Amino acid sequence: MKPVVVFRHAASEGPGYLGTFLDECGISWRLVKIDEHEALPDSIQDFSGVVLMGGPMSVNDDLPWIAPLLNLIREAYTADIPLLGHCLGGQLISKALGATVSKNRIKEIGWGSVNVSKNPVANYWFDEIETFNSFHWHGETFSMPLNAVHLLSSPYCENQAYAIGKHLAFQCHIEMTEAMVQSWCELGADELAEATDSPAVQQADVMQENLPLHCFFLNKVAKQVYSQWIKGLVHG
Repeated sequence: MKPVVVFRHAASEGPGYLGTFLDECGISWRLVKIDEHEALPDSIQDFSGVVLMGGPMSVNDDLPWIAPLLNLIREAYTADIPLLGHCLGGQLISKALGATVSKNRIKEIGWGSVNVSKNPVANYWFDEIETFNSFHWHGETFSMPLNAVHLLSSPYCENQAYAIGKHLAFQCHIEMTEAMVQSWCELGADELAEATDSPAVQQADVMQENLPLHCFFLNKVAKQVYSQWIKGLVHG
């Protein structure tokens, strides 16, 4: 099978648990480090699936790689090569498919509960999971593209995830590992200090309480979702 391509937009926001999951499943994958100015592929046809990770930038920023990456996303969507977006990645999918990405009413950072929507599509992706504690680090949010089915919401952000067929977009981060949480807390210290007034922002010490347990349960949710997602990978 062709490899899965994983687009990384920031050195600290790699594939995390998803990389571990793909390795355990024996699925080959290729990391494209946009943050290190690696060239985007000319076509998406060489890949069985497309993953887009997070990043501190906005999809509305004037960055040279955003327009060509949006074209690759559209190419994958048209060819039914499954897309999977995490946070910025979910916003990139949304923008590519004609939805809008705008400022969320509040910054959401840290561990927070999300609720699984009550519909058959959400049940397919999450099985019997009704709610779980996800990780968040975002100030923007996406609207729902045409034909999208709502999957997740939180008290502070209505659109936390959606699916269109075999394509998935998340606003929250289900890919987290302990090391990633610790790294983000260090790198985001200034942002955390500036956001103390937000009821949806946890400080670093709170985020890192019971961290192994938080990640253990989040990895279980991610495994359920990723196990469904790889069923859509294009063979050949």
